[in-house]
Amino acid sequence: MPSSPDKRIVFDLDDTLYLERDFAYSGFAAVGEWIGKRHGVEGFAGVCRCLFDNAHRRRIFDEALQQCRLSNRQNVGELVSVYRGHKPDIALCPDAARYLDDHEGPFALITDGPERTQRSKIAALGIAGHFDAIIPTGQWPDGFGKPHRRAFDEIATTAGGRQCVYVGDNALKDFVTPNRMGWLTVQIQRPGRVHDAPPPDTDHAAQAQIASLDQLDAVLSEI
Repeated sequence: MPSSPDKRIVFDLDDTLYLERDFAYSGFAAVGEWIGKRHGVEGFAGVCRCLFDNAHRRRIFDEALQQCRLSNRQNVGELVSVYRGHKPDIALCPDAARYLDDHEGPFALITDGPERTQRSKIAALGIAGHFDAIIPTGQWPDGFGKPHRRAFDEIATTAGGRQCVYVGDNALKDFVTPNRMGWLTVQIQRPGRVHDAPPPDTDHAAQAQIASLDQLDAVLSEI
């Protein structure tokens, strides 16, 4: 099925096309294996995952090192490096796979986070062929991540007169800039998503909400 020929559809990555939680679990497993080899301590990944599932999502490695009595033997920076650099074991959400496979595209992608990490996710998901423009904002110096408009401006130049649409998950940063630029904005609210804070004001709110990309075509015909 062709995507709307009059629309330039641009996706976010984390919690939009796959669950960011799965990347965290994959990273914890990689770090746990590394800890096992370095210190002979088992169960580190399970401690991290338990902390994450209980919304203890800041300083997870500090807390896990303390619980495993490794605080004085292991620095956090090495663990962050292993986490960010590991080969992720992740998969597209089923509705995202259906949407990308059933629509011709090509689409565009704007994603925050370290460039190497985000490109590893894209490779693991095997989705690069669906996009003619991929912008990991981490390829630029600090300060150009969303909601900075640099990435949106670059994509807008490729629209060729089509209406741009941004599909993302995080109301704190994903929609305020494309809203101001006259784009259509759609928030996907997946169960299990990491960022579920409400928009701080109407400027940050998406123009439509969906629970699955199976609903995207219908909602784009209405807004």
